[in-house]
Amino acid sequence: MIPRYSRPEMVALWSPETKFRIWFEIEAHACDALAAIGVIPKESAAAVWKARDVTFDVARIDEIEAVTKHDVIAFLTHLAEHIGSEEARFVHQGMTSSDVLDTTFNLQLVRATDLLLTGLDRVLAALKTRAFEHKNTVRIGRSHGIHAEPTTMGLTFARFYAEMARNRARLTAARSEIATGAISGAVGTFANIDPSVEEHVCAQLGLLPEPISTQVIPRDRHAMFFATLGVIASSIENIAIEIRHLQRTEVLEAEEFFSPGQKGSSAMPHKRNPVLSENLTGLARLVRMSVIPALENVALWHERDISHSSVERAIGPDTTITLDFALHRLAGLVEKLVVYPENCLKNMNQFKGLVMSQRVLLALTQAGVSREDSYRLVQRNAMKVWEHGADFKTELLADPEVTNALSPAEIEEKFDIGYHTKHVDTIFKRVFGA
Repeated sequence: MIPRYSRPEMVALWSPETKFRIWFEIEAHACDALAAIGVIPKESAAAVWKARDVTFDVARIDEIEAVTKHDVIAFLTHLAEHIGSEEARFVHQGMTSSDVLDTTFNLQLVRATDLLLTGLDRVLAALKTRAFEHKNTVRIGRSHGIHAEPTTMGLTFARFYAEMARNRARLTAARSEIATGAISGAVGTFANIDPSVEEHVCAQLGLLPEPISTQVIPRDRHAMFFATLGVIASSIENIAIEIRHLQRTEVLEAEEFFSPGQKGSSAMPHKRNPVLSENLTGLARLVRMSVIPALENVALWHERDISHSSVERAIGPDTTITLDFALHRLAGLVEKLVVYPENCLKNMNQFKGLVMSQRVLLALTQAGVSREDSYRLVQRNAMKVWEHGADFKTELLADPEVTNALSPAEIEEKFDIGYHTKHVDTIFKRVFGA
């Protein structure tokens, strides 16, 4: 991924240096296990660890691979240059390349997930803080982009919190799904390597042994993992879209923080654009881009082929790096988001009480008017607000068919904003706990 949308902590997980370090640890731990069951000399296993503090030369490995056309063999050849060919002859005993590649890939995904969970926790903390801050900041709710009924800004933050909490549970499950390793040899039968080696290596790396592998770890695990990242990306976009709409000039109920010296447009000095939210929408598309290839990687020929390999070399780092960056960008955006309560009220009152139409409709039905007639009466007066800028309550009070069923005091009561916020505490308890 390009540096512009990358955080160093996540990028480091996918560096060649990190990858080769994990390859070394897998091979060294496997040698320990092989020595423990008497397959190789203990002295040889111990000798492998002489490379523990070695900084593997990426350029040298690439040089060897240019000849061998095989990355694992190139690494093993370079390792032998450090520990000596005599001791290196027992390295990779009974193993196949996928034992190293797949176990490493899953370990990198697990470690990447831990960073993603940290980012998610920051988003959750920001959403919770803003939810309680604006718990009772009344604003108009919208359906189809049109004024509906009153809600609160706090409920908006709370619903996004609940969505991200579900995503955290999904990501935790995805971490478990991907936290397996395989050291099962060619076609996964353990014919040339004892299952105890796999158990030892996985235990040392914090993974579980794959119950049954072929020559690769089953790719349905990876499909589920990347699909989960795609869902999280869509939730990020969901929040970003809301902020983009709230920041529109005609709405301006909330706005991205605009720092001193920041510029919104090269041509129009007045502009303050929702650039972070728009950027998040784009980043979400990049993350979701990995989902279909991950699903298509599930179907491999027989015990293995490498059609998945080129895909995963790209989507592994690119997707986790992009999502990691997006989560922290979103957290910062929410933390600094500027909310305008006065504009929230101004927008809600723009159509002079129109948003209380359902309360009047229900009151009429409860007063004995048929639903069809109640709807007709309310809509007749509502259209005067839409089309002529009338005051909804005034029109209702002047409509004899309405006042035959409801007294002026009963009509007046239907315009109490508090009616719409009376269960906010209940919703907050459901989302955040008592």
